[in-house]
Amino acid sequence: MNNFKDFWNQFKGVIIGVVIAILILITGLDKLILAIVVIALGAFIGNYVQRNKEEVKTKLKSFIDKM
Repeated sequence: MNNFKDFWNQFKGVIIGVVIAILILITGLDKLILAIVVIALGAFIGNYVQRNKEEVKTKLKSFIDKM
């Protein structure tokens, strides 16, 4: 019994993470989570570009010139 407690205390986070990941995959929430992440990433990039137009222009131009 002591070995199980030691095992549980050492790997508690991993076990809970695996169970949550399995539940997400079974219920199909992975597609929803991916969509939310993509939307949030797009909003962040759009906001960054809007606030730093000149810097983004110069970086993009130098990147295209390298190609």
